[in-house]
Order: sequence, then C-alpha cells, then structure tokens
Amino acid sequence: MKKIFFSVIIVLILLVIVAGVVVGLNLDRIVKKSVEIYGPQIVKVPIGLDAVHIALLTGSARIEGLVVGNPEGYKTPHAMTVGKISVGVNPASLLSDKIVVRSIKVESPEITFEGGFGGNNLTAIKNNVSGTAQKGGPVVTNSVGQPKPAKKLEVDEFVITGAKVSGTLALFGKDITVKNLPLPPIHLTNLGKGSNGITATDLTKQVVDEITITTIQALGKYASNLGSGAVNLGSTNVNRIKQGIGNLFHK
Repeated sequence: MKKIFFSVIIVLILLVIVAGVVVGLNLDRIVKKSVEIYGPQIVKVPIGLDAVHIALLTGSARIEGLVVGNPEGYKTPHAMTVGKISVGVNPASLLSDKIVVRSIKVESPEITFEGGFGGNNLTAIKNNVSGTAQKGGPVVTNSVGQPKPAKKLEVDEFVITGAKVSGTLALFGKDITVKNLPLPPIHLTNLGKGSNGITATDLTKQVVDEITITTIQALGKYASNLGSGAVNLGSTNVNRIKQGIGNLFHK
C-alpha cells in the first residue's frame, strides 16, 4: 500500500510539473491574445502586439511592438507605438484575487498627434476609455464563454520615459507640423493599493489621462513659443493658448 501511495504522489507531482510547463509554454500566447481581445474593448481602437515574453519564476515580462490605433475619422494610422514595455510582477500574487505588479516601464513611446486642442485623436481615445470605465469595463469570460470576475491589480510603479510626439497641430487656421517633440517623464505610483485593487480598465484610464494631459501641455508650451519662430501666432493667440490649456485640465 505504501508503494502504491508513493507512486500516486509521484505521478501527481509529475502531472503538476507537466501542467506547469504546458502553461508556461502557452502563457505568452494567452496573454498576447487577451490584450488583443480586451484592449480594443477598453480603448475602442485597434490594438496590436508583436510579442509577449513571460518568465514565471522571476516574475518578469516583456511586451514588444505595441501599436495603439486611431479612432475613426483620423487620417494617421496609429496614435502610439511602443517598442518595449518591461513588467515586474510578484509571482506569488498570480493565483490570488489581486495581482501585484511591482513595476511597468514603458520605454520611448512614439505618439502621433492629430487635431487641435479642443478635439484630437488623444482626447477621443481618452473619452472612449472614460466611457468604458463608466460601464464597468469589458465583460471577461472563461474558456466556455461564461462571464467571470475580472482580476484586480495593484501597480506600485508605472513609468513612461523617452516619449516623443509628432504629427499635425491645427491651431487658428494653421496646420503646424510637430516632429519628435520630447515629453517629460510620467511617473505614477501606488495604483490600486488596498484590498479593492484596480481594474485593468481603470488603470488604462489613469495612464491614458496622464499621457493626454502631458502631451497637450507640451504642445501648448511648444505653440506658445512659436511667436518668435517661423510661425508667428501673435501675443493675443499665445495668451489664448495658455488660458485654454489651463482651463482644459484645470491645472
């Protein structure tokens, strides 16, 4: 009986190891597919990824070739591209109700701006995400298509560095070309702290809000400086820009 018992234990251990290997081999594909399915439901624009690489033992992941499309009505093919995103996760939290993400680091995103300060592709995406958040986010389903509770998140640090914006700024009847305008770093901390955590939709909303605000403020400063450059907007219009940017975000 002891031999049978130990044999059963060994077989179960082997099955757990095999299952772990199978999950590990397919986790990259599963996460990539999930992002491409649920991402567009949150932002209401196409989302594409080149690859996802996950190391379960170290709790690290790398996302490559993220492309965020534009809403309908805009001419440019995408709103943002990111070559690399590094993610650090607490592995012990993956099986809990709340996944603890130690850090998300977005490196050198390229943002494409199209429109004016009153209406543009970034604010359109921002409004899309806000609308999704108000509805509670997309419905997450299990393998048989039944709804299931969405995982909550805690993100200790979210950092965006090396961002640049290019595109066309429509301002007072003029189309101003912007090329590789650097943006200041974005640093968000303690998102979803506490027992309730934060949903993927609410996390996306906070990040998109911050990207939009930072981009438009940088463009506002850039436009304000055009009075002494090749495009003279005049002092009255420059003051209107500054006032408009302040009113837009109440900052």
